[in-house]
Amino acid sequence: MAVVIGNCLLQLTRPDHIPVRYKLLAPAVIAALLVWAGLAARRGLTSVGADGVTVRGAFRVRRRAWHDIYDLRAEERPKQGRADNRWLTWLYDNDGRRFLLPNVDDWQLPDLRAEIDELRALAAAHHGKVWEPRPEVEARIRVRAGHRKAQERAIIWALLAFFAGGICLVWEVTTDGEPHPFLLLLCAPLAAYALLLPFFRRLASRAPAHT
Repeated sequence: MAVVIGNCLLQLTRPDHIPVRYKLLAPAVIAALLVWAGLAARRGLTSVGADGVTVRGAFRVRRRAWHDIYDLRAEERPKQGRADNRWLTWLYDNDGRRFLLPNVDDWQLPDLRAEIDELRALAAAHHGKVWEPRPEVEARIRVRAGHRKAQERAIIWALLAFFAGGICLVWEVTTDGEPHPFLLLLCAPLAAYALLLPFFRRLASRAPAHT
């Protein structure tokens, strides 16, 4: 990552016809990503207490009381290398929403399954009953999973539109054309996202449900 960032900054220092205001965009994005990654690594944690589960990220703190928690599940990350954590733990609430539990994974914990079983037992103790699946909550989880997948696809296409707009912007600047950064780097990606999100959601709603 350091080599890639260093090469990017080096290319920005080369003399060319690109105005300085456009060159400052890439370092600003890189700096924002580094700040977010540093805060997420330093602040991210999962804490469990008598009142429920608290999840702290880079900027947000979310809490769920035990009576609002539906389930805790370990889900495998596809296509991950051996050096990365392959299993992540998600908290599902009664509305079908899920929240990632930072550091509750197979990289930080030697026996992730036992840890989740212990958390489930703790939740059951506060609920006063053993956990069992509820069809209405499972249906909400499937619907939200479809919406999440549609959003991911729309974001990918918006990023492709952003990179295509960046290429067009560089072409316009280097050929002494009239640049349109607002249109190419903001309006086009947002339009692609807004148009494709309902389309992908419609496709997800027509897909067969999986248990």
